[in-house]
Amino acid sequence: MSKDIKITKGLDIKLRGEAEKTTEKAIISNFFTIRPEDFHGVTPKLIAKQGAKVKAGEPLFYDKSDETVKFVSPVSGEIIDIARGEKRRILSIKVQADKEQTYVDYGKFDDNANAEAIKSHLLASGCWPFIKQRPYDIIAKPDKMPKAIFVSGYSTAPLAADLNYTLKGKEAELQAAINALGKLTNGKVHICVGKTGQSPFEGLSGITLHKVSGPHPAGNVGTQINKIDPVNKGEVVWTVAAQDLVIIGELLLTGKFNAERIVALVGSSVKKPRYFVTKIGSEVATMVYDNGVDKDGNDRIISGNVLSGKQVKPDGSLDYYSNTITVIPEGDDYELFGWNKPVFNKISTSRALTFSWMSPNKKYELDTNTNGEHRAFVMTGSYEEVFPLDMYPLQMLKACMYQDLDEMEVLGMYEVAPEDFALTEFVCVSKQPHQAIIRKGLDLMIKEIGL
Repeated sequence: MSKDIKITKGLDIKLRGEAEKTTEKAIISNFFTIRPEDFHGVTPKLIAKQGAKVKAGEPLFYDKSDETVKFVSPVSGEIIDIARGEKRRILSIKVQADKEQTYVDYGKFDDNANAEAIKSHLLASGCWPFIKQRPYDIIAKPDKMPKAIFVSGYSTAPLAADLNYTLKGKEAELQAAINALGKLTNGKVHICVGKTGQSPFEGLSGITLHKVSGPHPAGNVGTQINKIDPVNKGEVVWTVAAQDLVIIGELLLTGKFNAERIVALVGSSVKKPRYFVTKIGSEVATMVYDNGVDKDGNDRIISGNVLSGKQVKPDGSLDYYSNTITVIPEGDDYELFGWNKPVFNKISTSRALTFSWMSPNKKYELDTNTNGEHRAFVMTGSYEEVFPLDMYPLQMLKACMYQDLDEMEVLGMYEVAPEDFALTEFVCVSKQPHQAIIRKGLDLMIKEIGL
């Protein structure tokens, strides 16, 4: 029996360019790139060197602060480039893929394995980075025991991939992953799905199912944690993205690290938005420019959704955690006296000369223009209208900016991640970078308070 969660605060940003429910195989990428910056807080230490031959699932580097946490190659091939930045910091590792893929065999696991064996298996095989923790929104520490594990099977972000569609037929892998993760906690494995539609998670065993409804960010795992089992000081919860459960489950069932992923190519600049089968770290050009996106167009390519994704260059790659590539117009033009005339083609939570509230189902073609410049915080109350967590968002942002650790603790910083502030950043009339502010605040807490 499911437990319903209804979210009332939030904002659905309806954009043009939603993916059709059709899936194609992407053009096979010749090169795959892993970027350590995708793993916040990790200092990489190379295992494989340039020119080395690797198999799919073979470790490329490990976390210098914890040698047990390994990061593996998504494909077999040759390491052709290791890009470095200041102080020889590793920026990226590029692998030229073999035509015939070979895999490291980590061995199959059955349901009789104990918690320590499962943990060691996930660490050695490179699947551990898929498990993140709150507080701090970083890769989970293996020596910590979570009070619960959360998985969101419901996406509400603008143009996000439909998880009911991308996970269809993967019930066996999902069940295998849930069986294993359930042994790593003394608490429950909470799965949140949409109230409407048939989810692949329904009918699985070993889970506590919650049906969620309401506007974005109802699908954010942070919102669900806040409504189900909030994180207090000294407590830890783990989160896993639904798409990553499939990779974990397939590893347990077959012994192979299969980095395959179904990715939604979406956005108003895409002529035929749809789904593609590709792999982690693949070149975005293999999906973007062969499918209706103008090579000479003035567009922005985002690995992820428009609110919390990362901008990538045309020769860039899919990041480690994303299952969406969004392409929208670049907002580098300026509107003369745009602040003092009626607005009909943009979304706004205000009713001052804006009319999006009159057409709640209208879909918009928005660009990246912030429609204003950076300025001091203005007290408008707009953050609270779209922020469903039981917290004070403006006060939390200010506490992060003036680095008051005591106030950050009291306000609930242990529970949040940058993506929880993506909507407040979107509606911010002061054009403040909310997600960056929260990330800096969390990093300060790690440094001063510790893990």
